Amino acid sequence: MAVQDGGNDDALPQLLGEFAPVDVWQRHMNAVFYGLRGDRVRDFYQTFAAADYRLGYALAADYVERALQRLKAAPAPGNAAGPLTVMEWGCGNGNLAACFLDRVRELDRDAALYPRLRYVLLDASDVVLDGARGNADLARHRDRLRFVHAAVPDLSSWPDGSVDCIFCNELWNELPTKLLLRKAGDVLEEHIRPNLKETRLADFPDWAGFIRLFAKPDVDGLKHLPAFVDDLVWEREYRAIEARDVPFRRLITDFLKLFDEEVLVPVNTGAAVALKEAWRLLAPDALGFSGFDAGTVDEAVLNDPDKPCYSVVGGQLSFLVNFAFLEDVAEQVGGRARVEPQKEFVGRSVGANVMSFMDVLASHPHVPRGGPWETDRLILRTMEAVNAQYAGPYERTVALPLAPDTPDEVRRELERLLAGQTGRGMADTVAYVTEDEVMRAAGQLETLGYDRNALRAALTAPPQSVDYFHFHMGPAP
Repeated sequence: MAVQDGGNDDALPQLLGEFAPVDVWQRHMNAVFYGLRGDRVRDFYQTFAAADYRLGYALAADYVERALQRLKAAPAPGNAAGPLTVMEWGCGNGNLAACFLDRVRELDRDAALYPRLRYVLLDASDVVLDGARGNADLARHRDRLRFVHAAVPDLSSWPDGSVDCIFCNELWNELPTKLLLRKAGDVLEEHIRPNLKETRLADFPDWAGFIRLFAKPDVDGLKHLPAFVDDLVWEREYRAIEARDVPFRRLITDFLKLFDEEVLVPVNTGAAVALKEAWRLLAPDALGFSGFDAGTVDEAVLNDPDKPCYSVVGGQLSFLVNFAFLEDVAEQVGGRARVEPQKEFVGRSVGANVMSFMDVLASHPHVPRGGPWETDRLILRTMEAVNAQYAGPYERTVALPLAPDTPDEVRRELERLLAGQTGRGMADTVAYVTEDEVMRAAGQLETLGYDRNALRAALTAPPQSVDYFHFHMGPAP
């Protein structure tokens, strides 16, 4: 049993709960995170669907193409009359839905699909749903929307075979996940328990009351206390798994035999159960399920004892997605899975190589030195260069919070760069840009220290072993 490193401040952590499997504390911390910070999710992490449009447009292009092919193959009147239900699990701020519906309506020139669409935005957090309801771009599709407060996979009220297509973006990494290993013929799982840094004790004079609020968790009560989730310290130990409580336990047992003993493997049980529920909901001729997340399909990566199985962001536990295991789950429930790099899926709809703007930044040969404002300066100057060649379909700009201690002269420059953004530039640093946009900006980027050949290499580089992937599940052949 060991306490995670956190420096001298963590020498005497104070216990907040007892040991429990990782997925139990994961669910608990999700409730705390979204209850306390659900209206500020983008302060802690961004996704490719939070502000950018290209993932939503790619989903729309794929949907329209396949739905029209289906109509052409089976043109009977009944096939062109009924509603088409599209569900999005973990809808976030509603941007993915807005971009998808905008693009479907644009591509559906004969109005064969858009008038029939019923788009269901589903999320386990009321705070998140309220944000989606207030999305101005989504408001123009109001007559085909339904907002549902529910957790995946608690969807028993929806009948079998009633859904045409299901999307989820960066949801699987926060669904229940077990960390398992084999040892001497047994399967063990990681248990963790939370502590608070000893240096924070003075902030909670009613310690017993704080413990009661955290244990429930009583989010309304916790809101009135000092912020604490960033100062949690997690202990861990390993115990034999209670196999009777684990879904897909035989599949999991066989899967773990692929790996060396005592190598910890993330097993996304929540995602597995969600796939089973998706298969129940999808109609026989449905266009299937599409999930997007960061993870690996590479069994060599899963067998690496030093791989990071999860990270903690804003107090929330975010897990590596084990796509190799989920491929086996899809086959067991009756479907067929296809896994491809996410940027290939997006690039196919654009008809060009794409890369993320973060990949552009990562290709710079020098890490900015000095304070955080030097990084801010590189980001904004790079964005200015790319935006000169980029024209998105939405009036959006990036809001980049500047470090409080930014020197006055630098602050004035950064504020000028922020104020000078083009009206149709990128809306986020987590956004896709095309090869044409990047290479037309290459001259200006070179004045910032970028190398044209390095940019071209980044555009055509194969996916990393841990990367963003598109997981599609449809009918088996």
